[in-house]
Amino acid sequence: MVSLALTVGACGYAAYEDAGYDGYGGYDEDPGDGAGGADGADGADDGGQAMPIPPPPPPDEDFEPPEPTECNDADRVTLFLSPDDSNSMSSPVQVREAVFNGFSSLASIPIRTWEFMNYYGFDYPAAEAGGVRVIPSLMVPKGAEDGEYTLQIAVSSEQVTPADRAPMNVTLVLDTSGSMQGHPMRMLQATGRAIAGSLDEGDIISIVTWDTENQEILAGHAVQGPDDPTLLAAIDALEAGGGTDLHGGLVAGYDLALQSYNRERINRIVLVSDGGANAGITDIDLIASHADGQDSDGLYMVGVGVGDGSSYKDDLMDTVTDAGRGASVFINSEAEAQHIFGERFISTLDVAVRDVSVSLEMPPGFSVVRFSGEEISADPDQVEPQHLAPNDAMIFHQEIETCAPEQVDDQTAFEVVVHYLDGTTFEPSQIRTQVTFGDLLSADDPLLLKGAAVFAYAEALDDRQQSASASLEPAFAALEQAEAANDGDPDLAEIRLILETLQ
Repeated sequence: MVSLALTVGACGYAAYEDAGYDGYGGYDEDPGDGAGGADGADGADDGGQAMPIPPPPPPDEDFEPPEPTECNDADRVTLFLSPDDSNSMSSPVQVREAVFNGFSSLASIPIRTWEFMNYYGFDYPAAEAGGVRVIPSLMVPKGAEDGEYTLQIAVSSEQVTPADRAPMNVTLVLDTSGSMQGHPMRMLQATGRAIAGSLDEGDIISIVTWDTENQEILAGHAVQGPDDPTLLAAIDALEAGGGTDLHGGLVAGYDLALQSYNRERINRIVLVSDGGANAGITDIDLIASHADGQDSDGLYMVGVGVGDGSSYKDDLMDTVTDAGRGASVFINSEAEAQHIFGERFISTLDVAVRDVSVSLEMPPGFSVVRFSGEEISADPDQVEPQHLAPNDAMIFHQEIETCAPEQVDDQTAFEVVVHYLDGTTFEPSQIRTQVTFGDLLSADDPLLLKGAAVFAYAEALDDRQQSASASLEPAFAALEQAEAANDGDPDLAEIRLILETLQ
């Protein structure tokens, strides 16, 4: 989880001090669970049996900060914000699946705004090797009152080519239970083939399947290069049938991965399922312990949901990937498999810098009104740092306002500080960037307008979940501005097509 500490003017928002915003529009009653789901499983019952993981709270409310009391234009309040647990990207694909397949509503689709910001591309300049780059941007939105702004901060990583990436140790933990028959199994195999096409000579691949029994298909196999024949044959031979033993599959998968573990490699568990299984607390503890183990260079999990939007159960992948510190993605077509594990193979599986946390110091009087991320808290212990992959950027998009606009001029400044660990040596580093309102407001950033369009799109989908008659006009208005500044952008074209289909 990337953390962003936001120092804003108090402006009556002292209630943030002891609260952890849960990302669904409210505040955690127990901020101690602010790590975004790793502790989300129920405990054991009186008989000592692992209880099923409850589904996450429905994302059915807007971000509403506490009611202000009076304008405090002198004191500063530090907020820690997280855009996401683990750079997950499932929601936008589930929405696309539902809309283009004529679902009657979006009621069953999770709308996590941060996943939309993760999924759609922001082509910010890359950082130097081993570092990060900070790009803040600011604008006054159309129709804004005095003192209202839109702020976006990008934290980008280094650019890495396939030829230069670190060697991989990938273990596929594959659901082959009976519910995987048909389309889910085809998507599982499409995912496996996309991964096979992205591997290089010497990369290590292991496969274990799980239904009522677990079967090792490959163990520590060094591939000959892309599309290794042994690997492809194993993937093509997979069949669905039987019950479900997720726990046994995970134990076998981690055992296999540890046999080939090497700190010089990127070590990844890739769990592929239609989400039909329930993970007990023992599984969550197992996943989290491996993510935090091996001298802090753990076995991070990527959760791959397969199938279609009418049958896929999102809760499992969202929960286990929170614990495993890897992305949750949804694969509903061969094209999507190639997009995530072909075009975005490095940014999905690799690590550039670790434990990234970001602090932002703003002038007194400012407050966050709307935020694209998952959590907000005044306590840094409630916001867990997140790893950042190569060829990627973290996007923090928020609407801010000040209760003392008369104090803001061109020389008013804020500062961004990013702390992180080197992806290989784990040496701590930081980068500090100071900018003024005048500099930012005089510069045009097309990607700020794109961020506003993606944000408005996700918010409109959330509104449409609550009411079939909810207006899409704010999303169309933001989209039109973004299209004018980002001509021919394919992400914006997709968003337009989905919105027009929903009309």
